[in-house]
Amino acid sequence: MNIVGKAAQTGAALWILNVWTNRFNKDTGYRGGDATTMTEEFEEYGLPKNAMYAIGATKVSLAMLMLAGHRFPKLVRPASGGLAAFMLGAIGMHMKVKDPLKRSLPAASVLVLSVLSAVLNKPKS
Repeated sequence: MNIVGKAAQTGAALWILNVWTNRFNKDTGYRGGDATTMTEEFEEYGLPKNAMYAIGATKVSLAMLMLAGHRFPKLVRPASGGLAAFMLGAIGMHMKVKDPLKRSLPAASVLVLSVLSAVLNKPKS
């Protein structure tokens, strides 16, 4: 068992779950533009509310699959890769609204954790 890969897997998943549950309606200082909630952030990016729910549901599902990957290792790589792709999109949205680099750091951190999880967690054959 690769402890770094497992830690990255767990860290990325828990981070996403925290953002989309506990911090959904809170000003974190990392929201895009002048947003103080998740809904306002998606408005800043010019995305409809339905996109927020679809993206949120997908990210939460991927995070749950990453956690389930502790029991079912074959889930980890696809879920981690999917989450990494969403984090690239999040970084792109911060760039779109010309946010300072600091606001992209959480997305970049989850991106790194997701990539580490995908690369270091090799399912047993």
